[in-house]
Amino acid sequence: MGLSDTQDRIASACAAAGREASEVKLIAVSKVQPLERVEAVLGEGHRLFGENRVQEAAKKWPGLRDRFEGVTVHLIGPLQTNKARQAMALFDAIHSVDRPKLARTLARLAQEMGHCPDLFIQVNTGEEEQKAGVLPEDTDAFVENCRALDLPVKGLMCIPPVDETPSLHFALLAKMARRNGLAGLSMGMSSDFEEAIALGATHVRVGSAVFGARDYG
Repeated sequence: MGLSDTQDRIASACAAAGREASEVKLIAVSKVQPLERVEAVLGEGHRLFGENRVQEAAKKWPGLRDRFEGVTVHLIGPLQTNKARQAMALFDAIHSVDRPKLARTLARLAQEMGHCPDLFIQVNTGEEEQKAGVLPEDTDAFVENCRALDLPVKGLMCIPPVDETPSLHFALLAKMARRNGLAGLSMGMSSDFEEAIALGATHVRVGSAVFGARDYG
């Protein structure tokens, strides 16, 4: 367990899938991790991280960016509309664009601020009532609407249901991305990222395998 082991697993999964390791970006999910663990991974040279909450990222990353060059931080958790302005200033990419109101807000702020992070549309591939995300049958229209707003949509993201085979959801997401001409696929976590890579993932979101188990206490 650790950064180098995770990188080795990604390289092996890419080789097995006939892909180059450079095609897959490792997002080290640093949410709720002690600062010393994050600093250790930064010290090993890793520079791409993922956070779930705007508020936590705002406390953590400005100071770390001052100390470590070339850091990139992605928002992989839900985004409230009233936190959109702060998120656009903090993050290099947002993986959780999941509703028209948020898309319109991001478009307005992009015009006002003169920039916009890369965006991934979250798809609720399992059609779970409690989970955010655009439903599969609405995804094509939502992609089109985001493009009409001049938003920089780079790909799709999903979080499969915990009690279903993840590869089925990864395959569905990849099919939708191809249909919409999107190259980015944000899918796969610590327990299933090899399957995601086999099915075309370009970004894998890995926390515990890199940092160790989280302590929510």
